[in-house]
Amino acid sequence: MNKIYKSAPLPFQGQKRFFVNKFKEALASYPSTATYVDLFGGSGLLSHTVKSIHPNAKVVFNDFDNYRKRLHLIPQTNKILEQLRALKLEAKRSKKLTESDRKKVLAILVEANKGGYVDWISLSGSLKFSMNYGHCLEDFTKDTMYNTIRQSNFPEALDYLDGIEVVKLDYKQLFENHKYEKNVVSLVDPPYLSTDTSTYNSGDYWKLRDYLDVLDLLHDHSYFYFTSNKSQVVELCEWVETRAEINANPFKDANCTTTSNKTSHNSGYTDIMYHLNRSDE
Repeated sequence: MNKIYKSAPLPFQGQKRFFVNKFKEALASYPSTATYVDLFGGSGLLSHTVKSIHPNAKVVFNDFDNYRKRLHLIPQTNKILEQLRALKLEAKRSKKLTESDRKKVLAILVEANKGGYVDWISLSGSLKFSMNYGHCLEDFTKDTMYNTIRQSNFPEALDYLDGIEVVKLDYKQLFENHKYEKNVVSLVDPPYLSTDTSTYNSGDYWKLRDYLDVLDLLHDHSYFYFTSNKSQVVELCEWVETRAEINANPFKDANCTTTSNKTSHNSGYTDIMYHLNRSDE
């Protein structure tokens, strides 16, 4: 692995770019030759970071959302962006497209759609506001569009997943595949509780039952677990522990690190990382 990425090459809801440095610091105390299983691979940033810190480790990236396919399509995505930039739109930067602008933009999108798979998520940043993602042509034809066109092409990033094993499995099956191996560290970054997860291929919403199923995997295993203060899962585990006859809180002895993120001048949220090393190395 040559280039070290501090953020994912393409946009992805919930990527951990603000947590990379703290994640690296924590990784230093974990086995350099362990197997790291990224159960909810997402953008692959956690997998990439592990491989950059521990090049001799086995890293398994669960590409359930086809991120690798999006990486391979960067040249096609850039071609569409070049066509959009060439339109010289009437609308000023960040302003709503005029009806004339919409017709020109939609003509490019419709033609691109005829060619097959289009990375609509990456194009969303050029025609919608931040965190508003489209997933198909219809999400653009029916929605308001804005002149937020990216001013430069996405750099090609075929080396981003070098040395990493890429699979596409239900996270429970992937966990079972490595459950009895020695020195396995699970990277657990599920969709946040009760938040819209339409960007993922995992359904519309993650409910409490989904979350509890994930937490059940943490007992007696080394892990990194990511959540935020928008979720009450940690508080729930603490509450359960006070009333259960057995230790039901998987975070009881874990280390906790946080980072604050601003979404606007007057709002934000806190990302939380729990990690527990049970290895012998």
